[in-house]
Amino acid sequence: MLAPLSAGIVFGLSAGFAPGPLLALVISQTLAKGVGAGVKVALAPLITDLPIIVVCLLVLGRLADSRPVLGTISLVGAAFVAWLAWGSSRADLPLAAEDGSGPGSLTKGVLTNALSPHPYVFWLSVGAPTLLRSWEQHPLGAAGFVIGFFGCLVGAKVVLAVVAGRSRRLLNPRAYGTIMKGLAAALLIFAIGLFADGARLLGLDLPF
Repeated sequence: MLAPLSAGIVFGLSAGFAPGPLLALVISQTLAKGVGAGVKVALAPLITDLPIIVVCLLVLGRLADSRPVLGTISLVGAAFVAWLAWGSSRADLPLAAEDGSGPGSLTKGVLTNALSPHPYVFWLSVGAPTLLRSWEQHPLGAAGFVIGFFGCLVGAKVVLAVVAGRSRRLLNPRAYGTIMKGLAAALLIFAIGLFADGARLLGLDLPF
C-alpha cells in the first residue's frame, strides 16, 4: 500500500506543480475571476483523465502476457519520467496574463488538459502499468496510487490558486524552484525503478 501511495504522491505533486498550459490557466483564471475560478480549472484532470485511464487499462490488459511489449512500455515510461525529472529541475514558476474571456473556467480547464499530450503519455507508459501492478499485489495499493495521484495533482494546483488569489507577491519563485528540484530527485528514483522493471521483462542483465 505504502509504495503505490508514495508513487502516486510524487507523480501527483510533480504534475500538479509542473509549469504548463493547465497551471498557467489556473493562475490566469484566478487573477481574472478569483480563487473559485482557479479551483475549477484545477479540477479538470478529474474529468479528463478517467476515460484515458480506462482505455489504457484495456489496452494493457490485452498485452498482459507479452513481456517484450510490457518491457518496452516500462523503458518508455522510464524515459518519460526521467524527462519529467529534468524538466522539474529546471522549472520556473509560470506568470500568466489575466484572461477573463471565453468559456467558463472548468470548460477551459477540461479542454486544455484534454488537448495536452502529457496525460496520455503518462497513463499509457507509467500510470496504468503502475496501477495494474498495484492491483495485482492488493486492491488497496491501486486505490492508494489513484488517491495519492489525484489528491496531490489537484491539491497542488488548488494551493497555487489560493496563493495567487491572495497576492501575486506570495508566489515565491525561489521556494517553487526548491520544491521542483526535490520532486525531480524523487522522479529520477522512480525512473530508475521503471528502467529496471523494463530490463527485467526484456531479460536484460543489470549490474544492480
